Amino acid sequence: MRAFLWAALAVTLLMAGLGAVQAQEDEDEEREQWFSVDSLNAGLGEVPEEAKRQTPREAIRSFLKLAEEKNFTAAAHMLNLSELDEAEQERRGPELARQLAEVLRRGEWLNVSNLSGRQDAAIEDPSGQHPRTGEPRRDIELASLTLDGEAYDIRLGRYRLDDEDPVWLVTPDSVSTIPTLYEAYGPSLLEEYIPERFKTSLGWLEFWEWIAIPLFVLAIGLVGWSVHGLVGWLAHWFPSGWPSIFASRIGSPMALLVMAFTAQALLDYVVSFTAVATTFIRVLLTILIAWGAGTIALRLVDTILLKVTRRIVGEIDDTKPKDERKLLTTLYALRRVIILVTVTAVSVYVLSQIQLFETLGMSLLASASVLAVLVGIAGQAVLGNILSSFQLSLAKPIRIGDLVMFEGQWCYVEGIFYTFIRLRSWDERRLIVPVTYFVSKPFENLSVKSAKMYRTLELVVHLSADIQLIREKFMEFAKEEDNVVEHHKLCCYVTGQTERAQTVSCYLMASDPFAGWVAEMQIREKLMNFIRAEHPEWWPREVVVLSQADIAKGERKEDTRPPSS
Repeated sequence: MRAFLWAALAVTLLMAGLGAVQAQEDEDEEREQWFSVDSLNAGLGEVPEEAKRQTPREAIRSFLKLAEEKNFTAAAHMLNLSELDEAEQERRGPELARQLAEVLRRGEWLNVSNLSGRQDAAIEDPSGQHPRTGEPRRDIELASLTLDGEAYDIRLGRYRLDDEDPVWLVTPDSVSTIPTLYEAYGPSLLEEYIPERFKTSLGWLEFWEWIAIPLFVLAIGLVGWSVHGLVGWLAHWFPSGWPSIFASRIGSPMALLVMAFTAQALLDYVVSFTAVATTFIRVLLTILIAWGAGTIALRLVDTILLKVTRRIVGEIDDTKPKDERKLLTTLYALRRVIILVTVTAVSVYVLSQIQLFETLGMSLLASASVLAVLVGIAGQAVLGNILSSFQLSLAKPIRIGDLVMFEGQWCYVEGIFYTFIRLRSWDERRLIVPVTYFVSKPFENLSVKSAKMYRTLELVVHLSADIQLIREKFMEFAKEEDNVVEHHKLCCYVTGQTERAQTVSCYLMASDPFAGWVAEMQIREKLMNFIRAEHPEWWPREVVVLSQADIAKGERKEDTRPPSS
């Protein structure tokens, strides 16, 4: 009997322990789903029927509808006013609801459809990639606003009073920040003078905004036009050189910067629009500021590069020393690196300011692989050209100023850019060649070691021409040319012969290919003038045989005709 009692006692204790554990687990589960409170807006009275608060989407949709109807007393039931006394709840509740409605209307573009429609606000992700898919939530973010560099969140919390159904309300911490946010995002001074009849909604905007926004854009455009003209006028007054060049290149980006800052100041202190227009305008202003600042920085780099080029290298051709052309190529490569870094920095700045990743959320991550494939396919040619340009800059098979023979044309390398190479032909034409196409074709770099080049001059003269005299004249004329160097390498030989003529080849070394071509033409003209004036019989000619006798040896053909009678 005693053993039975001990067994019964053990079972009772075990059941009690299990019950306590289950109760603790139930309490923990409830704590994860909502906040338990002792009182909830007792000073506001009964909750009106139109105040739906079962889900986050219902709560905010009801709040915005009541605010649009100016029923702020009912809208106050969407706020958790537990930090206020009951008397203050009735007095300040409607005012706080009105201020929150203004903040939400102007502060951030709020899409109610993106809020959860579930009572537990659990995340629904069919792909299952979100780590908290299916887990209930009792606190979610409604909006995040920035003021003086500080972030202020407006959040919704799920609250349960005794055994009543839990409801979604704006959290007390968020309610306490409403007056501060209202000072920054509330109506502007200009709006106070707008008649109420013009504040009716017309589509996404209010009626007065459809008139004010075009005027706003026009005023900003006039400011930009004035700044552009002022910068152009200053460029003419600056001393000639890099200051005037730099000023003439920054007219447009400087105008955009001033326009963006002016618009930002007007939005902060003069006029404010609804969140749809404000969000779009602020994103556009962020892009303009980043683009303008980045463009001015690149213009400064280009101007410095131009100044260095003119001082160190001068005219871009292969007459400059190899080290100077190598330096210029390195500077162009540095410019491309600066452009790449600037574009990356500007892109990161824009994305961080417009909070693109927070807006798109997990959907962007889910489609990242698809976007990567599409970008890779669409940008394959561009990326190939960019990588090839860096390869050229590092390996340096060509340098800025090199003379190359590309597809049968003499061209100077004038610039190596991200996606193309600019070549200057001998007749001052510009060839724009994609980098990948250039590196895939064989080309001859006439300046890879030295700009000096052998030139061959050929003359076809009669077999009776005096080669030694021609050789002496060639030496004399070649030494008179300034562009002919290394006179000890001058030579002249007979390199071909036919039954009627012989070919005389003369070799000379020129300081650079183009100068060698000029020297070759001038020496040929002088030799031709010498032969024409002194020995015209040396020109090749056709010989017609009228007799078998060799006239050159003085032979005469015998007369075989019968004597005349």
